[in-house]
Amino acid sequence: MVVDCHTHIRDTGDDAEVSAHLAAAEAVDRCFVLPLPGADSGRINRELSAYVSKHSERMIGFAFVDPVRDGVDAEDVRSATVGLGLAGAVLYCCECGFHPAHSRAIRFYEAAQELGIPVFFHNGGRLGREAVLGYAQPFLLDEVAGRFGDLKIVIGDLGRPFADQTFAVIAKHPNVYADLRIHPSRVWQVYNIVMGAHERGVMGKLLFGSGFPAGSPGACMEALLGFNKLMADTNLPAVPRGSIRNIVERDTLQILGLKDKSADG
Repeated sequence: MVVDCHTHIRDTGDDAEVSAHLAAAEAVDRCFVLPLPGADSGRINRELSAYVSKHSERMIGFAFVDPVRDGVDAEDVRSATVGLGLAGAVLYCCECGFHPAHSRAIRFYEAAQELGIPVFFHNGGRLGREAVLGYAQPFLLDEVAGRFGDLKIVIGDLGRPFADQTFAVIAKHPNVYADLRIHPSRVWQVYNIVMGAHERGVMGKLLFGSGFPAGSPGACMEALLGFNKLMADTNLPAVPRGSIRNIVERDTLQILGLKDKSADG
């Protein structure tokens, strides 16, 4: 099974965006849909819920949560996530300007762990001037993962530009994973990221993600599976192809404790 754990759609009412997202989703078996942050999380999550429910055989939605502004008690979190048919939550710590170990965020993690939903930390991509880059550091999740050992955590975009921190955190904590979102045209960056994960022995903690619409799942898979061809004319070391294929084919649903709804049919 191929699961793209990182896709976005900005406007579920825009036919062109919907068509593009649906076309990209055809390249994989399942895809996570992560809403972008905004002022009205309730509206954002209701619209996302309506969209993914129409395509539940292929799409899995994650609720946008800002624990500083939103309710963080167990019933609040339940209503915002599983109550809307959404499987997990996505947090934008640096964009929303809160430390991952903020007291209200801690209360949110308690509720998420109780509900058994995974939490995706999204701090990559283009950041606005108001974003607090320091809050994107994966080292800050060491405290969270240490306190909530049963909480499934995904560090989005490999925690870039702090990939080395990500390698250390996912190596240390059994239930912390990272989304390997690559840019196929950035050959040297791709090589260093994959080789870095290989040398740190954390290839088994990486989940495939395309970052759509910034990336295409088909192109990302092709680049990863052809990884060793990138440096074919050099003397640089290679990575076992099987370990790269395992990233693409990893059963992310099982790893994160998510039920495959299509199996019910």
